[in-house]
Amino acid sequence: MSQFEYDLFVVGGGSGGVRAARMAAGRGLRVGLAEESRMGGTCVIRGCIPKKLFVYASHFADDFALAESFGWTVGEVSFDWPTLVANKNKEISRLEGLYLKAVEGNGGAVFYERATLVDAHTVHLSSGRVATADKILIATGGRPSRDLAGAQGAEHCITSHEVFDLKQMPKRIVIGGGGYIAVEFAHIFHGLGVETTLVYRGPKILRGFDDDLRDALHASMARRGISVLTDSVFTKIERRAGELHVRTNRGKALAADQVMLAIGREPNSEGLGLESAGVSIGKRGRIEVDAYSRTNVENIYAVGDVTDRLALTPVAIHEAMCFVKTVFDGTPSRPDHELVPTAVFSTPEIGTVGLTEAQALERGHGIDVYKSNFRPLRRTLAESGDRTMIKLIADRKTDKVLGCHIFGPDAAEIVQVVAVALKMGATKAQFDATIALHPSTAEELVTMRDKAYSKTP
Repeated sequence: MSQFEYDLFVVGGGSGGVRAARMAAGRGLRVGLAEESRMGGTCVIRGCIPKKLFVYASHFADDFALAESFGWTVGEVSFDWPTLVANKNKEISRLEGLYLKAVEGNGGAVFYERATLVDAHTVHLSSGRVATADKILIATGGRPSRDLAGAQGAEHCITSHEVFDLKQMPKRIVIGGGGYIAVEFAHIFHGLGVETTLVYRGPKILRGFDDDLRDALHASMARRGISVLTDSVFTKIERRAGELHVRTNRGKALAADQVMLAIGREPNSEGLGLESAGVSIGKRGRIEVDAYSRTNVENIYAVGDVTDRLALTPVAIHEAMCFVKTVFDGTPSRPDHELVPTAVFSTPEIGTVGLTEAQALERGHGIDVYKSNFRPLRRTLAESGDRTMIKLIADRKTDKVLGCHIFGPDAAEIVQVVAVALKMGATKAQFDATIALHPSTAEELVTMRDKAYSKTP
């Protein structure tokens, strides 16, 4: 009989924590999990899932406008924000129940309490209960940053934590940030009819993405009427006469009903008692881990956004699965953070996997670049709207496809399958040898024969 009450105790009921707890409990291990808020974490409660539902809602205005080119007459339309929020809440509650069932149904114990570490094997719950465990996994995720770098007025702003439950939809919104969260919410609100302004400190939005994607998206936002202020930061935000007044470093004055901060995320590592357990904390509060997600304390591990490695829900799940295989199956498994597909659910959306052009050159690859730019069939009758852009980057020596970048409708759905090909080491010649599915956007991936250009590092 083990000297500990649990074989594994998980702190955090998000995607990574629940996957680890479910897998470990399914192996017959004694598992406890503490979640101070709601099961499902950021992704289910205030992230990926509600965001995608809001994205769907924002698309209907485009769909109604496009319908006329296909012979449809669309009558008077209206949008009701409280209905969207209520239906979103219903779906999130359903998913939360499934996450709870995933753990308890496999024999794990769930505590809706805050947990703090007393030492390397002891967890204190907010009810006063104390639990001991052989292994502890920290999976507490991250939170939106409110650091305005000295600017006044952060207390007047909302973040992605509050935006899904606003009592009423704003008529005007200013969003700070230029990453995928800021960009996605700019399109959501604009699609719902809100006057939208994006304020970003850099010269070009979506830092880290391929430059051709960034340029295509910026041009699209301008065409749609979303105001994008680059090289700009907030200097002051104040509430006057029932509205918010925003000033930027470039002298711009803006009035809004809401100001949303999407200026980055921070690991949720504060107040967990990590110091008491001897766990090392790194830059920005991230929990330092090795290649197998182990902290400097032998029996304590961490996965997901709290480690600040690659902040994506499927990555947290992957890390959790590797953790269970390593610790409880005796099969050392290192999380693989290469060739992870990702999407930006703008309108139209971005799907990308592999290296950007700049990254490929930085890593010493000579590259051949293939591009296709066209109006998708759905838009041809209207003779308007965004053009789709597809870009493949191949290594000049090996012909191996290093990166795929898509801007256009259904880009995320397409790039998920492309990720499989890249994971298998597919070459451009193998793409070319694949017969196209016509008519489709994805066929452009296998019909691009002529190089746009080549570059050497």
